[in-house]
This record gives sequence, C-alpha cells and structure tokens, in this order.
Amino acid sequence: MKTRSITMVSPLIAAVVLTACGDGNGQEIRDGTAAQEITVRSAPVTSTMVSRTIVAAGTVAPKDEISLSFKIGGVIDRIAVDPGDEVRAGQLLAALDLREIEAGLAKARSAAAKAERDLARARRLQADSVVTLAQAEDAETAAEVARADLEAASFNRRYAVIVAPSHGTVLRRSAEPGETVAPGTTVLVLGSRKRGSVIEAGLADRDVVRVREGDAAIARFSALPGMEFEGRVSQVAAAADAGTGTYAVEISVRGVDSLTAGLVGEVEIRPSAGLQAAVIPIEAILEGDGSEATVYALSADGTRVEKRRVTVAFIDGNRVAIARGLEGVDAVVTDGAAYVDNGDVVRVMP
Repeated sequence: MKTRSITMVSPLIAAVVLTACGDGNGQEIRDGTAAQEITVRSAPVTSTMVSRTIVAAGTVAPKDEISLSFKIGGVIDRIAVDPGDEVRAGQLLAALDLREIEAGLAKARSAAAKAERDLARARRLQADSVVTLAQAEDAETAAEVARADLEAASFNRRYAVIVAPSHGTVLRRSAEPGETVAPGTTVLVLGSRKRGSVIEAGLADRDVVRVREGDAAIARFSALPGMEFEGRVSQVAAAADAGTGTYAVEISVRGVDSLTAGLVGEVEIRPSAGLQAAVIPIEAILEGDGSEATVYALSADGTRVEKRRVTVAFIDGNRVAIARGLEGVDAVVTDGAAYVDNGDVVRVMP
C-alpha cells in the first residue's frame, strides 16, 4: 500500500515542476526567480519648450470706453439713454436744465452789444476830440472783454448737453434727472466701436508676469457652443486694479465686433515665455505629492521598467511638463502603470 501511494503522487509533483518552468502564460525562470511578464502601453517622452496655459474669465468690450460729462455744473434735465442702448454719432444723450444757462448767455449777449455801442460812440467822440484817446482805448478794451464773455457763455451752452462722439453702446449710467452735478462728473460711459471690440480679462500677479503683448489666445463662450475666437494679447496693465488686485489684460480677437458688449466667456492665453521640459501624458503620473510624483520609465530595449521620482513643472490639460527626473528616458508606461513595480518585466502593446 505504501509503495502504491508514492507511485500515484509522483506524476502530480512532476506536473507542478513543469508548470513552474513555463506554462505558456508569461511565466518563466530567470536566474532561478519566477518573473511575471506584465502587459502595458507606453508613450514617448518629448523634450520641448513648453508654457502653462493661463485660463481666465473674459468679457467682450469695445476697444475704447469714453466717460461723458457736462462741461459745467447744473441740474440734469433729462437722460435719453439707458445701459445697453446703441447710439449713433451726434445723438443727444443727456441735457442740463438750460434756464439758468440761457439766462447767462442772454446777459452776455446784451453786455457785448452794449460794449460795441459804447465803443462806436467813443470812436466818434474821440474823432471830434470830445473824449481822450485813453477813454476810447478803454471802450475798446471793454468791448473785447464783453466779446470774450459772450464766447465763453456760448461755449458753456453748447456743452450743457451731451451728444455721442461716435457710434457705440452705452455701458454705464451714473446719474439721474433732477440730480445736481459738478463740472466734469461722469454721467454716462460710452463704449465706442470706432476701433473695434476686444476681450478684457483680469489676471493674478503670478500669471500676468508670464504674459507679453503678442501672446496667442483663444476665447470661447457658453452662449456660442462650438465656436472659438482666435486672437492675441494687445495690452497688459502696468498696475493692479485697486479693488480686485488683478491686472487688466486686453485681447484683440477677430470676429467679436458683432458680439454683444458684456458677453462673458473663457479665455486661454498661451504665454510665449516657456521652459525646457520633458512632456508626458497625465496617465503616466502616479503617487503625486505636491510637485513630486512617480513615473515608470521603460528600459532602452522596452522589456523592463524603472521607477523614477520626478518633479512636475505644471499640468496642462492631459499633458504634464516634467522639470527633473526623466533625463535619458525615451518612453514611459501609461496604461498598466499602476500594476508594475521597479524592475518588472513588461510587454509593450502597440
């Protein structure tokens, strides 16, 4: 019975040994150690000059914003437009109560007429030697002063109303009829389309330092799905806005002149100033910790992986710029990276 038992077990042991040597499913013996071949996919490492895309909210606005005010102070009689109204050049927008202004103009006109009569009389009398030359000259001076007063009153009357200096859109209205305003107080802000429209965005200090005039930009609007507007940075503010702490950046974009002023969208700015970095797909990144992460690099023959600790410069969409850690590496593991370890044998799928 004992002999029969040994004979029956022996083939089972032999089968186990044969399986350990190689069962056709990727198992093999190398240097006396069983190694499992793991199927992965890879991506090339591209070394290039890269820059992180800056994304910000942007608003369509006319290129020029004109603050409109009365040249003299007074009581506002009427304001004929509201924010959002389209206006044409020369259109009446607002006016002061003209009663006091018209009275002042009439007074200056009468004073000028009297001064002209006095001057004519003085010249006749001076010719007849009735008045002295000095008296005639005084009358001439008085006439000149009266003419200047009339001209000033006429000028003030002309600017007691606000007319549109160009075609555009009313952006803001900061006063109402019945209010008393001082000279130069902004009543309306007009967006002039004489030089077209732009997109305005506010950037934080960490972003604006990387932006230069001429940098490429793309604008998208949720109200216009599927449409993209290409342009370039045309102006960068030299100082931050006191209220928001952001820096105003102006982007000239083709095709937005017909869009409504105030339309809000998303702007992507691609700074021209970049850094030399290795670029890999985001799928290759594992164990991220701040700016540090793990990547599995392929050996030169593509059969094994090496665990690399890398420094991430920035993430831009589905690509990652690596500042350090991939020197001399041509390819990294993407699909299957989570299932390999340092030194593992791999088979790279096409």
